[in-house]
Amino acid sequence: MVLTPGAGLSSARVAWRHSLRFRLAATYSLLALALIMLISLGVVTLLLSRMDQQFGDRLNDRADTLAEAFTTSGAGLGKTAGGANAYTMLIDGDGNVVAASPILRNFQKAPYPYGEQSRVNVGETSVRAVKRKAGAFGTLWVGLPEDDLIAARQSAASALLIALVFTPLILLLVGWWVGQRALSGLQGAANLADQIDPTRSLATLPLPAREDEVHRLLSAINRLMVRIEAGQAREKQLLGQIVHELGAPLTVLKASLRRAEERTDDPEVRRAALVADELTFTTQDLMQLARGQLELKLAWHYIPARTLQERLERLVPGTAFEGNWTGGILCDPDRLTQAIRNLLANARRAAGSEGRVELTLEERADDLTFTVRDSGPGLPPELGERIFDAFVSGSGSSGLGLSVARQIAVMHGGSLSGGNHPQGGAQFVLGIPSAALGDED
Repeated sequence: MVLTPGAGLSSARVAWRHSLRFRLAATYSLLALALIMLISLGVVTLLLSRMDQQFGDRLNDRADTLAEAFTTSGAGLGKTAGGANAYTMLIDGDGNVVAASPILRNFQKAPYPYGEQSRVNVGETSVRAVKRKAGAFGTLWVGLPEDDLIAARQSAASALLIALVFTPLILLLVGWWVGQRALSGLQGAANLADQIDPTRSLATLPLPAREDEVHRLLSAINRLMVRIEAGQAREKQLLGQIVHELGAPLTVLKASLRRAEERTDDPEVRRAALVADELTFTTQDLMQLARGQLELKLAWHYIPARTLQERLERLVPGTAFEGNWTGGILCDPDRLTQAIRNLLANARRAAGSEGRVELTLEERADDLTFTVRDSGPGLPPELGERIFDAFVSGSGSSGLGLSVARQIAVMHGGSLSGGNHPQGGAQFVLGIPSAALGDED
């Protein structure tokens, strides 16, 4: 697998709020919480309903038993209606309490106070009550304290509230952990994909052992990458064939125009010769793009800087040469000429026929720098470093010149940077290592 130098796994990390793992965990938590809420509410409601029903059955059974004792031939005569903690009262036809359990003795010999209420408060105790006919004795009032039922309701509500508070957090943490385990294969594949160098050869991603959805996704990506590489190979082959077919006619045309220019000194012929040179360099740019950087080899020569200046002066007339052109340059003359010529041609295109284009050569201890500056409007700020991408142009050109120029600079062990000059216009700086040769060399 071909990896880019210095690429780390951290480059594939994303913010937690954009993470698929977080979204899955959050979705899982919300769905689980909704289900738990519905189920818990149903269970608690059913449980409380059953408890309430059992409480009512117990109260009715007690009332029926006491009423039967009063109506059965004096079975309840002379007995207390319930125990010491019983809530019972016997009410006569005039609405007065004629007998009461000890806990309700304050109501005895007094009017019945509760009317038709089924729930009353006796002191601090909530009591649910029913009435039964007690034969000739009148009406029997029977109550049962609800403290235990109310406590059960409060306990169920508290447990449900605690569950609703802590369950989402627990589910989110569990979902995050499960998502991390489930998506670990996809995350590892994404990290490896981030490290693949697209400028060299495409590489397939390793597949997990388990044939799940991640396996299918990575398999599809691998098949796509194979098709992309095959398509790129066909495009390069076609581009190389086109350039090859154009090369021979252009060579003959250039030679013919050059001889005609020498014989006639006609400006129209000279202009046509420059156009032929433009087409030649465009085909060279296309050939470089088709071959790729790794397939090209430099033919190193040590040439006088004046020789390079003369070639550039002929290719891009009207260029102002500044700096020191008396030294020597270790380079591939054809490739370096191509790179600097591309910079000058772009500068001339931006500055126009009346504008100024200057090329400055500076020699330092370790490197040589060629600075191309023009009087044009400058580079579009929105392009930035994309100006060096193939087929991206800010001056109406093919968009290959700057890309090829940077590639040639890197092949020489140097660099190419661009920007806008503080006083206006665009400025490109191409640097290559200095030959640093002595007299004997």
